[in-house]
Amino acid sequence: MPHAVYGLPPVDLAEHPDDAIQVSPLVVDSARLEDIADATLDGATVFAPAGTIERRYVLAHVLRALAPGARLIALAPKDRGGARLAKELAAFGCPAADQPKRHHRICTAIRPGALSGLDAAIDEGGPRHIDNLALCTQPGVFSWDRLDPGTALLMGRLPALKGKGVDLGCGLGLLGRAVLGSTAVTEITLIDLDRRAIEMARRNVADPRARIVWGDLRKGGLPTGLDFAVSNPPFHDGGGEDQALGKAFIQRAAEVLRPGGALWLVANAHLPYEASLRERFRAVEAVAQEGGYKVFEARK
Repeated sequence: MPHAVYGLPPVDLAEHPDDAIQVSPLVVDSARLEDIADATLDGATVFAPAGTIERRYVLAHVLRALAPGARLIALAPKDRGGARLAKELAAFGCPAADQPKRHHRICTAIRPGALSGLDAAIDEGGPRHIDNLALCTQPGVFSWDRLDPGTALLMGRLPALKGKGVDLGCGLGLLGRAVLGSTAVTEITLIDLDRRAIEMARRNVADPRARIVWGDLRKGGLPTGLDFAVSNPPFHDGGGEDQALGKAFIQRAAEVLRPGGALWLVANAHLPYEASLRERFRAVEAVAQEGGYKVFEARK
């Protein structure tokens, strides 16, 4: 039976076999944890997510998939869920040894024969429909339970776009769906690193003009010669602020747009993206600033 690994645990904190099956939705082309049959794993290593609902969902699915007697290692930074891991595992009926190391908590457990509460945690963390937003969503996806104010600001400032374009970091598909409100848009590629976001976007954007892709846009795989790009880029990676993420999105937009093409981007006002935009685009205008966010139009 195989070993599964969720995420990218530091190798000096938790090892796993080289042939372990990757099951994190944030690793492109990984297997779906949800599709692994009950009691078929001989071990699992989990770099647990920070969000409580998401973390309990992952732990419950991993415990469901582990064979009785199989070994589980679950770890997380102590201030990003690690301090609660042992209690959460115990609540499922799986007591664990809890070891602190390098600002992490590492829990080691043997999967018992009987467990409790798995179905409730899986149901709470699974996909659902939010009626007031009219969209399908799942805990763990960016802004899964509310309309992000930056996205809302950008949607309110977008003109009626036309031609072919891309939504860089599409999330649940709200921005792409708004863009498709223009009948002059002939095609849009929605791309995101999070498989769960892509699965929800496919439910939320029912338009034949949309091409929805699970991928890391920093590694290519996008059409070129585009008329427009829209983006609300992330600026956190692993819990810490990483301005390089947004700058990478700006770089990719510049690479895929045709001369004269436009990037419409929203970002937190404190992020210094103006310099990156001006390096790569001939004309940059801040078209809105509100609620701690800025909207830019950048022409190539």
